[in-house]
Amino acid sequence: MQSAHEDEVHEDLTENKAVVLLSGGIDSSVLLAYVIKKKKLAPLPIVFDYGQRHSVEIESAKKVAFSLGCEKLNLFRIDLASIKGSSLTDLSIDVPENDGDDIGKILPITYVPARNLIFLSISTAWAEVSGAESVFYGANAIDYSGYPDCRPEFTTSFEKTANLGTGYYFKENKLKIRAPFSEMRKHEIILLGKELQVDFSLTHSCYDPSENGTACGKCDSCKIRKKAFIEARVKDPTRYA
Repeated sequence: MQSAHEDEVHEDLTENKAVVLLSGGIDSSVLLAYVIKKKKLAPLPIVFDYGQRHSVEIESAKKVAFSLGCEKLNLFRIDLASIKGSSLTDLSIDVPENDGDDIGKILPITYVPARNLIFLSISTAWAEVSGAESVFYGANAIDYSGYPDCRPEFTTSFEKTANLGTGYYFKENKLKIRAPFSEMRKHEIILLGKELQVDFSLTHSCYDPSENGTACGKCDSCKIRKKAFIEARVKDPTRYA
């Protein structure tokens, strides 16, 4: 039996081009496969190099995109490290290792201020000049670290703002901001990825990997990833320290 959010994932769309935010993690990798194979859209993958300490994810994103048949992607560089305030962009702040009890309940130090707001704004600009009518991002508001810019309310609000403040205001077909996995459990996303033949060995989730890309196994993201693979009963190909 399908749940309501699974029905939402298989909702028909009619756009031809879609900008897809790709980080190289589980959600965005499955999302790219979903856009290509389920929605039959022409993907415009965009990857952000924003000064993150886990920059190995950029190489993962490239590998995922090429494995799914994307001939090119847009690598956009922006310096969020100069803003600081997050352990993902400020090397003086340690990535926390906790027992997981507070995951999703408090604003974690791994939150990068306004990250998705900035990413979606840039993606909207690229969609506008590329003739795309939708922007997809892999926000998840259930099995996540508690970031406010992953909630459905944020997605709805941003879509309204984007259509008011860009050239889409004058167009009949407005821009759609899609976050189809926002209310899915992480293990459900993994199962969808398995169905879509996503190579999870190419993906990366760790916030604090070693220099050779080995996952720490202790950060929130690693713990959420481990738990999801166990619940999905799918082998986790991740190399953990």
